Amino acid sequence: MPQPTKGPRLGGGPAHERLLLANLAAALFTHKSIQTTQTKAKRLQPLAERLITFAKRGDLASRRRVLTVVRDKGVVHELFTEIAPVMAERQGGYTRITKIGNRKGDNAPMAVIELVLEPLTAKQATVREAEAATKRAAKKTAPAKAAAAPAAETDEVEDQDAGPASVPTGESGAVPVEAAEAGAAAAADSDEAVETPEKDDDK
Repeated sequence: MPQPTKGPRLGGGPAHERLLLANLAAALFTHKSIQTTQTKAKRLQPLAERLITFAKRGDLASRRRVLTVVRDKGVVHELFTEIAPVMAERQGGYTRITKIGNRKGDNAPMAVIELVLEPLTAKQATVREAEAATKRAAKKTAPAKAAAAPAAETDEVEDQDAGPASVPTGESGAVPVEAAEAGAAAAADSDEAVETPEKDDDK
């Protein structure tokens, strides 16, 4: 279920609010910049950017989806043919809100919302190209890593089947303590087993 918008509703009812925002969006796409209150500008911004995202797709379904909000076919045609190609390189941030102070009559805070039609700077274009190259490199290395993982697992299985080939030694190459103690005990037993000849006592 969609989350209701926080804050007071614009207009008298939900239908009035939808019509109000649709008219503001049509005016924004027609004039590229409009002056309104800050509250209306903040509510208009996500709607306008969503419509521009549909326009960037450019298919018939997207055009019909935009026509459910903006009823003027001339405005929708301008959005799809003029505004969408300019926004093709941008990944969002199609509009800009600038506060301009309070209105003279009722002291309402005013703002200017406009379309960002400036082309991307050289720095921004370089960053975008670098990000795209990183994604391409990640896609190429992913299959290689997936192929290398099963080979490493088979090597580990072969090593476990082979078992230890020799007596394990410590890091310095010395025999472990248990093995040394066992060897010392065996040597003591062999010394006790040897019988020493007794000398005959003088009579």
